[in-house]
Amino acid sequence: MKLEQNDLSMMFSVTELSDVFFTEYLSQSTGDAIKVYLYILFLSKYGKDIKLNDLSKKLSLPLKTIQDSLKYWEDNGVITKKTTGFIVNNLQELELHKLYKPRVSVLADTKKSEENKYRAKAIEAINTSFFQGVMSPSWYNDIDLWFKKYGFDEQVMLALFRYCFERSALHRNYIQAVADAWHKNHIKNFSDLDLYYQKEEKLNILKKSIAKKLGLNRMLTQYEEAYIEKWVVDFGFTIDVIELALKRTTSKANFSFDYIDRILSDWNEHHLKTANDVQAFLEEMKNRPKAVKELEKKSYQNYEQRRVDNFDSLYANVQKA
Repeated sequence: MKLEQNDLSMMFSVTELSDVFFTEYLSQSTGDAIKVYLYILFLSKYGKDIKLNDLSKKLSLPLKTIQDSLKYWEDNGVITKKTTGFIVNNLQELELHKLYKPRVSVLADTKKSEENKYRAKAIEAINTSFFQGVMSPSWYNDIDLWFKKYGFDEQVMLALFRYCFERSALHRNYIQAVADAWHKNHIKNFSDLDLYYQKEEKLNILKKSIAKKLGLNRMLTQYEEAYIEKWVVDFGFTIDVIELALKRTTSKANFSFDYIDRILSDWNEHHLKTANDVQAFLEEMKNRPKAVKELEKKSYQNYEQRRVDNFDSLYANVQKA
């Protein structure tokens, strides 16, 4: 007996989407990637066969966007490529595999010391403050690993999530990038973080001041900001030294940050640290051509005098002969 499904039943059918998708993937994925995933999830329920070109037309997306989206979901383990197509994996099963072993170690650690009780409270505060109490279980494991990797205390970890939340960037890649930056600046506790914020604030004020002095009525680019950080952090120059370099661009119709950087790099190579050092160096360089000319003139006069003396001596010897 062959049973067939009435075509009208599709009208009443539902494609289920796991809550894991919202907690783990939604915020990190592009709109096009989400569009592709939802449609292939729908097709997989019916075992449909569709070509990439047809998928491109159906979703009104370029073929490359379809290919990039499929590659994105494959890299994240959401789909698995086969010779004949793709398997749409169960998101809940994926989370279970990711969490089972690591989570066992986390639970074991919580019994070790009083320190972990404070850590557990911090993690719960993150859940309540930034995830409305529905933080995915995988975040617990990630946060625990970040505690161990970076050595942050509980206040710094809370500040890390607050920083990313306020910038609407509460996803793993961004959080990890900020955590790396803080770690490189030797941040461990809230006092370290407070000093870092103070330095950042001074640096931001300096950036705005430089942009204003250069007459830039726009935000500095990432590369321009990197130059300024190099001058301040790596070279240790203050605004009065940097301003001396900025003044040397006034005669340039089209100046560039690269030009300013060459000036400041030269001063740094000459171990000039203060504005007085720079001004003394510039004065020396200014007077150097005069000194060279005077030296050349003196050398020429000495040469002429020796030539005359030699001629007189030769003439006297001839007379004696």
